[in-house]
Amino acid sequence: MDKEELKTELKNHIIKYLNLLDLTPEDIKDDEVLFGENLGLDSIDSIELIVMLEREYKIKIKDPKEGRKVLIDVNHIADYIISENEKSA
Repeated sequence: MDKEELKTELKNHIIKYLNLLDLTPEDIKDDEVLFGENLGLDSIDSIELIVMLEREYKIKIKDPKEGRKVLIDVNHIADYIISENEKSA
């Protein structure tokens, strides 16, 4: 899977896991900050995103500081998944 396919898949997972059914993947920009004013996600949503990464991609984020560095936007999450997959390959 290339990075663009991964980002589309991530957007679909974000919509599903966070129950953002009024959004489409096209509504979420790759570099749009997930938390704060744009999508309005909060700390509970960050937990759901961490659960999603573990379930869908077998990636565990144990350190909250690491989570804050990863869960910035779709680009950062995709890059993290790719780098973690390269480490385990």
